[in-house]
Amino acid sequence: MTCDNEDSAAGALLPLLEVLTRGDEDRFRDALQLLLNASMLLERQRHLRAAPHERTADRDGQANGFKGRAFATRLGEVALRVPQVRASSEPFYPKSLEKGLRAERALKIALAEMYVQGVSTRKVAAITEQLCGFEVSSTQVSRAAAELDAVLQAWRSRPLGGQVTPYLLLDARYEKVRQGGIVQDAAVLIAVGIGMDGKRRILGVSVAISEHEVHWRAFLKGLVERGLAGVRLITSDDHAGLKAARQAVFGAVPWQRCQFHLQQNAQAYVPKKEMKAQVAADIRSIFNAPDRAAAEGLLKAAVTRYQQSAPRLAS
Repeated sequence: MTCDNEDSAAGALLPLLEVLTRGDEDRFRDALQLLLNASMLLERQRHLRAAPHERTADRDGQANGFKGRAFATRLGEVALRVPQVRASSEPFYPKSLEKGLRAERALKIALAEMYVQGVSTRKVAAITEQLCGFEVSSTQVSRAAAELDAVLQAWRSRPLGGQVTPYLLLDARYEKVRQGGIVQDAAVLIAVGIGMDGKRRILGVSVAISEHEVHWRAFLKGLVERGLAGVRLITSDDHAGLKAARQAVFGAVPWQRCQFHLQQNAQAYVPKKEMKAQVAADIRSIFNAPDRAAAEGLLKAAVTRYQQSAPRLAS
């Protein structure tokens, strides 16, 4: 991801970040492992007062390899390499390990935010300094950022074959990004798949300057090229660019308009604010009807009810 977002608040991103961290737990577990291992290495260097293979007058002890330890997290088991020290005047145990496991959720959200905003040295530095408790050099941060970028890129381009995905949900959200010194809106395109096991997973995320057909089409073709198969129903809003791209790539697959977006769109035709809650309840009752006949009856009643007070809505 090349968009570097300098202006968006983390709070505004939280819904998307939570979705991302549930999208592919293996990749985020890899990123969590990478950052914790890197932070522990930095701590050992600071404790020894010397970098690897460096001879210094005030060096205190020697690096003594690593001790493998497995830790259970909500992303699954993380295998870490805990650095060991010998011949030191003080015992060594990395504080970043304790902090990272104690603040696992916060670290997971920070990883996702770095993914959305682009893996920058500034973002990595903020996390590693918080974990380690001391300032980290730009060289060390750049090395960690490059490794983390590779992990996240592997997640974005991972193969999707081997699992049938009958239901595909498509949506976009807009974030403020800075490109070429100009702050503008960018569309974050998201594809969510529901497998035969009924579980959701993020299939792909991409940033584009808009939701024009060319961007949606490239995104959808990328999903197919990565192995997306078995799609039987697509759900999305009625955006013209997405509609054209969907018909070009998944022309034979039935489509259903997203109920949430339809309800949001309907509110634009409600002339008075005090009517909005009742209109929303009426639309929900139609969607939640037990059968088609009941839904059509509720729809007819709603149209009649709003014919005079909200004619555009009724239409």
